[in-house]
Parts: sequence; C-alpha cells; structure tokens
Amino acid sequence: MEGNKDEAIKCLSIAQKYKDAGNLPSARKFCQKSVNLFSTPEAAKLLESIEAAEASGSSSSSTEAGPSTPNGNAQASSSSTETHPSASGAKHRNTGSANGTAGGMGGEKREFTAEQLKVVKRVKACKVTEYYEILSVKKDCEEAEIKKAYRKLALALHPDKNGAPGADEAFKMVSKAFQVLSDSQKRAIYDQSGSDPESRSGGMSSRGPGFSATQFGGEGEMSPEDLFNMFFGGGGMTMNNGFGGGPFGGPVFTASFGPGGFRTTRMRTNMGGAQAQQQGEGTQGRSLLMQLLPLILLIAFSFLSAIPDMFSTSIPDPQYSFAPSTRFNAERQTSGLGIKYHVNEHEFKNHRQIAADIAGGAHRRGSALSRFEGQVEQVYTHNLYGDCQRAVDKRQRRRDAEIGLFGVGTDWEKVKAIEAEKIDSCEELKRLGVIKS
Repeated sequence: MEGNKDEAIKCLSIAQKYKDAGNLPSARKFCQKSVNLFSTPEAAKLLESIEAAEASGSSSSSTEAGPSTPNGNAQASSSSTETHPSASGAKHRNTGSANGTAGGMGGEKREFTAEQLKVVKRVKACKVTEYYEILSVKKDCEEAEIKKAYRKLALALHPDKNGAPGADEAFKMVSKAFQVLSDSQKRAIYDQSGSDPESRSGGMSSRGPGFSATQFGGEGEMSPEDLFNMFFGGGGMTMNNGFGGGPFGGPVFTASFGPGGFRTTRMRTNMGGAQAQQQGEGTQGRSLLMQLLPLILLIAFSFLSAIPDMFSTSIPDPQYSFAPSTRFNAERQTSGLGIKYHVNEHEFKNHRQIAADIAGGAHRRGSALSRFEGQVEQVYTHNLYGDCQRAVDKRQRRRDAEIGLFGVGTDWEKVKAIEAEKIDSCEELKRLGVIKS
C-alpha cells in the first residue's frame, strides 16, 4: 500500500545500518519487514545481498571448523563465541578476563579494558530499579544531569564499544533508568513508590516526548538499541551516504523536536519519469500536507496550552531544593515543622506575593509564604515516608532471610540486632511528629 511507503523506507534505512555494522540477522529482519510493507527494487536488492553475505559467512565458517573426532563430531574451539540475536539486537558473549576479549556484533572478538569492565560491574551491582544509582545521579538532580549521565554511560557500555562480560545487561539497565527518569510523570511515580512505574500501571503509563514505542512500526517497549540510536541521532552506526542523501538516492528530511527529544528522518526515493508524470497535483498536495501535519499539530497544541495562562493571574511559586547548590544559595526554614530548604535568593526576594509577606514580618495563615512552606513540608515528609517504608521492607526481608523457613539453627541474637536497627528516615518522621514512636 502507498500509505506504508514511508515506514518501509525507514525499515530499509535501519536494515542498511545493521548490514554496514555486520549484524546480518537484524539487517535481514528489517529488510524483510520493508518488503512486506511496500516492496521496492532497492529493498529486494538489499535483501538479496544480505542473504548472499549470510550464505558466504556460513560456508566460510564450515570450512574453518576443526578436524572431526573419531565419533564423527567436529571439534569446536574452546574460545569460540556464541552469537545469536537478543531482544535488543545485541549479542550474548562468553565471559572474558579484564584485559581479554569478548564476542561483539557479528561474532568477532572485541577487546575491552579494565576501566570498561569496572563500569559494567558498578552498574550491575545496582538493583534493576535503583535508577538513580545506576546513572550515578542524585535524587534531586535536574533533567540535564540525567541526560548527561545517560550519554556518558551509553557510550561507555554500548555493545559496539564495550566487549566486557555483562555489558549488554548493563546497557539495558542504563537505558531503562534513563527512560524512567527522563519522563517527569514516570519519575514522580518512581519517587513515590520506588518500583518500576510501567509495571505498576500495566504498561499503560504515559510516555514522555521522544519515547514512541512504535517509531519503526513495531509494537511494545523501545529496545535499548533503538533508544541509543534515537538519542544520538543515529548512534554509532552511520550510513555510507551520511545525512545529506539516502542510500538509494533522493533527499533526506530530518526534524528534531525539543532538546534531547525525538528525531524523525524521512527519505524520498528517486522515481522514474513516467511514474512522476502519472502523479497528479492532488497527490502532491496531500503529500505536502502530510509532511506539514506534525508541525501544524505542534503549533496548535502549543497555542491551546497557552490559553489558560493568558487569562490566569496566579504567579508560580519559586523553585527550591533540599540541598544547597550554586543556584539555590539561600537557606530557609519552614515555620511549621522547621524543615530546612534552599531557594535562589534573588528569585525569592523578587517574588511579588512572597516578598510582600516577608516584608510584613510575620507568617499569616493563608498567606502565599505560609502556603508555599506548607507545600515544602508536604513534599519533604512524603519523600521521607517513602524512604522509611522501603527501608522497613528491606529490614523485614533481611530478618526473614536470617530466620529461614522453620527457624532451625537461627542466630536469634542477630535477628534481634536486625530488629533493633534504627532507620534515619523513620527517626526523622518521629522527630517531626508525622508518625508515632
């Protein structure tokens, strides 16, 4: 169908990237998908070349096999690498030493350094839902720090660059952490629950800008490899023709939406003169409208979202943090629970409503300052409660593990010591009077 032509060209572009990188199984999969969506001579030609490359590769590997043993089985090298495509398109590799090699894309051996292995071990030492620890960022960090941390770790752990054992799993953990923490709604749910927000909502959680599960026409969650290619605008695998033109002729149109947002690329193949003459002006007009439709929708949504602000007289509250920084350089303390927080001194003193309350010299009930500090206390105690609950659950699991199934041979002194452990967040809530002792 003509409507599937754009998706077919996208799949063909991805197939070419995988072929250039030596990942023939993935190249064949996307090339076959392009043929199923909309058959083109370029796709058929590429599929034929991929199948020929696979056939030559299998024949060469059979000739290089070791001599046969007396029982008829060929001897395999003990250092050979098992290669088979995983869900993310990467390869499973045998374990190697810190200064050895491991299998990479296409089955070739890949070198890795002790520093690369150290990064892999640090990430894998974290639990799969410890997203802040995986990215090595603070809980109150800003979105720019999350993107910076992901960029650094993704480049260090990508299977094309890091052949250390476990790099695939570490790369997936980093990608998952970034998908959660870069989405404001998912991050808020995670901060409250401490668990995967997508598992809590049964996979129906909202997706932030740039995280479309069906970007390449597929279904389900985006794979770490697709996220990497989207974030870096094509990633480490570039096509021979670059970004100036498509691999099969014709111009390339690329648009980026928002900083660090998603990137769309559309290629138009060269058509013969007879076919171009058959297209009427109506078809060309529809094609132009479809290309401009995302831009029109973006402008319309921006205008609709700005309408409430046009008629609203409310002033947004100043931003704050519970940790000092160069931006939040002034320390304050709430009048209710005495919780310390930090604000930007210039922004806080020039806030029209709060500045008037400060000038009055007293906290009036219902004032802007009183309402603002009430929100600060609510957020602080809510975060403390979440930390306390997770720590209590962790302590209970340790206790249950120590006792075992029937309590036979249990060190009860150690059990009592675990039960007597104090949790800082819970103690702080008791001190504030939020929970009873």
